[in-house]
Amino acid sequence: MLQATPDDLPALRSEISSRYQELSPRLKQVASYVLDNPNDIALETLAVIAGRCAVQPSTIVRFAKAFGYRGASEMQRLFRNEILASAPSPSYSERIRQFQGRSNAVDWSRPYNVMREFSEANIIGLEHLREAVSEAELDRSIELMQGADAIYLAGVRRAFPVAAYLAYSLSHVEKRAFLLDGVAGMTAEQSAMLGPRDLVIAVSFKPYAKETLAVVETASANGAQLMVITDNRLGPVAKEADLCFEIKDAEVRQFRSLTASMCLAQTLVVSYAYKFGPDRDRSK
Repeated sequence: MLQATPDDLPALRSEISSRYQELSPRLKQVASYVLDNPNDIALETLAVIAGRCAVQPSTIVRFAKAFGYRGASEMQRLFRNEILASAPSPSYSERIRQFQGRSNAVDWSRPYNVMREFSEANIIGLEHLREAVSEAELDRSIELMQGADAIYLAGVRRAFPVAAYLAYSLSHVEKRAFLLDGVAGMTAEQSAMLGPRDLVIAVSFKPYAKETLAVVETASANGAQLMVITDNRLGPVAKEADLCFEIKDAEVRQFRSLTASMCLAQTLVVSYAYKFGPDRDRSK
C-alpha cells in the first residue's frame, strides 16, 4: 500500500521519525540533518547540504524520493514555506555554532563569565523550545493527561528532576501521578501495573538510561499511552511515543542544563491545572 506524501513539515517530521529505523545508514544521516537543520534545508544548495551531512547530493535526492517526493527541491519547498509563514531566525544549530565561537575565547577562571555563558546557552535552548514545540502538540499533551486514569513518570539520573517535578506538581492539581523511581531496583515491578487507560511520561536524554527504556517497552506492551521528553525524536526512547517533545537543553563545556526541559514541564502542569485542575472555576 502506497503511503501518502507528507504535505507539510509536521507530517514529514512525523513520517521521518516513524520510519527512521528502516532507513539505510546514509539515509539516517540525512534524516538527522533534516530534522536538526530546517533552515539549511530551506535555503542552502544541495551540494552544501550534502557536504554538511557527509553524503553525496544523490543521497539527498534518494532520501526525498523515499518519502514520496519527485526530488529534493519538492521536499525543500516545505521548509521554505515554513520560513515564509513565520519570522525568520537562525536555526538552533547555527545559533549553537555562533555561541561556541564566542565561548572559546572566554576566561573560565572568572565566575561571572561562567554565569554569562550558561545564561546565554540557556536562552538559546529556550528560544528553540518556543520555536520547536507547536500549539497542536501542547494541546495534544493536555488531552493525553486529562484522559488518563493515572500518569506514571519515568526518568533517572539527569532526567530525574524533571520526572520528579512532574509527579510532585501533578499531585498538587489533583491528578493521580506516580513516580517510577526504581527504589530497591524495583522499576520492573512498579511499571508492571501500567494499563491501557494510563499515560507514561518518560524523560530521557542521551545516552538514554536502560531503566527508562525498559519502562517505555512495558508501556508499549501493556497498551499505555506514551509521552516522551527527549533530546532526539529519532532516539530509542521516542520510537513508540504517541507524542514526542524534542528538547535542546543548553550544554556548556559538557555540563548540561535542564532549563528548557523544566520550562516544558511547568507548561504542562500549569496548562493542565488551568483547564482541568481543582481551581479552574475560580473566575466564574
